[in-house]
Amino acid sequence: MTVLLVALGAAVGAPLRYLTDRAIQARHDTVFPWGTFTVNVAGSAILGFLTGLPTNPALTALIGSGFCGALTTYSTFSYETLRLAQERARFYAVANVTASIVAGLGAAYTGLALAQALTN
Repeated sequence: MTVLLVALGAAVGAPLRYLTDRAIQARHDTVFPWGTFTVNVAGSAILGFLTGLPTNPALTALIGSGFCGALTTYSTFSYETLRLAQERARFYAVANVTASIVAGLGAAYTGLALAQALTN
């Protein structure tokens, strides 16, 4: 049953990641990967929020592992950062790493704090 919940969450998260990435990137005329950055920060916030809630394992599998796992993308983040460095856009490569780590951790913490505030 858990595997099915993960697959169901992923079936929603993966297309949403692709569509969000394309929609955001189409609005920016820059080499910075705003689409990937956005889905990774949003997924971090959602997972942080989920972590702060008293949830059951089924919901964690569906939303945490399935949806957030498919929505966020470490492999694309890594690829895009490497591509920026190879194309001599090193400033953007470093900015992508720095901003992604700071914003992702900040979003996760904010989601966690919000969930804890709502449940207390």
